[in-house]
Amino acid sequence: MKPARPAPPRRRDWSWRSQALRGLVYQVVALLLVFGAGYYLLGNTLENMRLRGIKSGFDFLLQPAGFSIGESIIPFDSAESYLKAFGVGLSNTLRVALLGIALATLLGTLIGVGRLSSNYLLRTLCGIYVEFFRNVPLLLQLFIWYFILTETLPSIEEALRPLPGFFFSKNGLQFPVPHWEPGQAYTLAGLVTGVIASGFWIRSSRRHFEQSGHQRTVVWPVLMLLVVGLVLGWLAGGSPSAMDVPEKSELNVVGGGSVTPEYLTVLIGLTIYTAAYIAEIVRGGIQSVPFGQHEASTSLGLSRSQEVRLVLLPQALRVIVPPVTSQYLNLTKNSSLAVAVGYPELVSISTTSLNQTGRAIECIAVIMACYLTLSLLTSWFMNAYNRRSLLKER
Repeated sequence: MKPARPAPPRRRDWSWRSQALRGLVYQVVALLLVFGAGYYLLGNTLENMRLRGIKSGFDFLLQPAGFSIGESIIPFDSAESYLKAFGVGLSNTLRVALLGIALATLLGTLIGVGRLSSNYLLRTLCGIYVEFFRNVPLLLQLFIWYFILTETLPSIEEALRPLPGFFFSKNGLQFPVPHWEPGQAYTLAGLVTGVIASGFWIRSSRRHFEQSGHQRTVVWPVLMLLVVGLVLGWLAGGSPSAMDVPEKSELNVVGGGSVTPEYLTVLIGLTIYTAAYIAEIVRGGIQSVPFGQHEASTSLGLSRSQEVRLVLLPQALRVIVPPVTSQYLNLTKNSSLAVAVGYPELVSISTTSLNQTGRAIECIAVIMACYLTLSLLTSWFMNAYNRRSLLKER
């Protein structure tokens, strides 16, 4: 029996009859037209600005800003540059967005699971929460929360004290913070070590469950690893224990850490608003899992919490993660509404810089670049997580 002849090498058809060649040419022409239109518009804009005596360029970023920023985690002085002012605004945006994403995810997941509860009262309350906060505009919610935090709370002289060392009033929230000492670095290193060890334990427990069907305890060992790592690092650092505790004076509360009513307004508003959407996504994702999985869990004797945590949520993640990513992006971009309540985030800093320098195009370009970068990084991270959460077929 003669061996089959190898297939002749495929030749590329470079004639106009080739669909691949025509598609490539059309794409190149389209790109050239887009770049050409952009070049023309940019050149025309710059020429018109030059004829009207309007300065352009990003050289203003290195000039002194000339304004102060009321709230920032990065020290800032009015004599410092616009570039650092934009950096402070970006840090304030991240300060709201990252914590808001974490809190909205936790709250939205709990409410989404609660909407599927067999308890009528819990199911109804979760449904009312979702329908109310989803259908009230976010800006209006921010105004409502700002009114509550600045008008209904007591003054600083009669501040609420929910815990020792905590003061809650119209001026915001004051709380104790540890004094930073060299030994605190060891404490932080111990906590990081505990987190890494907890990750290994969770992965090992999952692999053991998949191989044997027996579930190890996860919560208590993880807590123990975190506490042990934290304590060992604290002891290795010399047991630093100095705390900066706020104290009430005749007119104000001094010392400790603090957050303003504006920050609390934005954080609470974004968290509650986004959690309502995440709750519906979680509910829909869980209901997309075939009902046979519930029956199988029941036949194995799993409790409702074990069923949700071990069976339903892992399978629902492939449905949940993509729309949740969109909500993370929306939360980050919606933080720009903080300018309405006076929180100095990126858009607020950019608006002040625009009014002082007149560089509208440049300031808007900085805002676009920052939000585009944040959105792309969020999408990349969530897409990577989504690939890991996909069901692996054998």
